[in-house]
Amino acid sequence: MKHVSKTGIMLFAVVIAATGIVAGCANVPLRTEASTSGIRAAEEAGAAKVPQASLHLLLAREELETAKRLAASGEKEKADSMLMRSEADAELAVSLSREDAEKTEAMAAVERARQLRKDNR
Repeated sequence: MKHVSKTGIMLFAVVIAATGIVAGCANVPLRTEASTSGIRAAEEAGAAKVPQASLHLLLAREELETAKRLAASGEKEKADSMLMRSEADAELAVSLSREDAEKTEAMAAVERARQLRKDNR
């Protein structure tokens, strides 16, 4: 019977553990919750009705789908990068939608003030 050294056994264990870690990292699911909720928030904020916001909402959706495809093909770093872009575009769509709503509200307030001044004359 051949004698196996402790160093050989430890080296074998390290190789097995490293293989498990690498394999485990490859199967880590893409975390799309932030991007998905950002897209939903943009939709609820009315991004589809604001041209600039609508563009960024469309980009966020496309980037999310691209991130999913990249993750499925094993390109985790590119998928993570695309996912961050999706989240950023969704947030921008929300901000642009809110800005448009606030601008519309401000213009309505100015018009009400003008009407009150006119009525008081």
